[in-house]
Amino acid sequence: MKRHLNLTVNSEPRQILVEPYYSLLDMLRDELHLTGTKKGCDEGDCGACTVLLNGVPVTSCLVLAHSAHDAEVTTVEGLATREGLHPVQQAFAEYGGLQCGFCTPGLIMSAVGLLEKNFDPTEEEVRYAIGGNLCRCTGYTKVVQAIMAAAEQARP
Repeated sequence: MKRHLNLTVNSEPRQILVEPYYSLLDMLRDELHLTGTKKGCDEGDCGACTVLLNGVPVTSCLVLAHSAHDAEVTTVEGLATREGLHPVQQAFAEYGGLQCGFCTPGLIMSAVGLLEKNFDPTEEEVRYAIGGNLCRCTGYTKVVQAIMAAAEQARP
């Protein structure tokens, strides 16, 4: 039986009915139709479903939707503004930090989570932050370069 869930998704207050067993990932994709968050392994191993939950990167396949009651969720769709792409999204495009694109939303969300807390990360800190995101295409070098460039651009 579906239950009420109140949360904020991409700065928009939402009130929806969700089954108690739904993951945050399934709720985002199936109920809110935010398909930028990818369903990869559905076991928390690949990172394709990474979103920010109250500013912290989480694998949304492992979080029950109702655990996000009264919380703030940011997906890759919530990053860009009318003025343009988020600096991390722009850097991924400029530095070739994506290839097939399946893992890209999760990598971007992990990077945004890092840069919101650390404006000047080392390469080691960047690699650690994206350590839970698997990619078969890029080899990570350009991903790390993109994140480092976004960090440099975003510094106050």
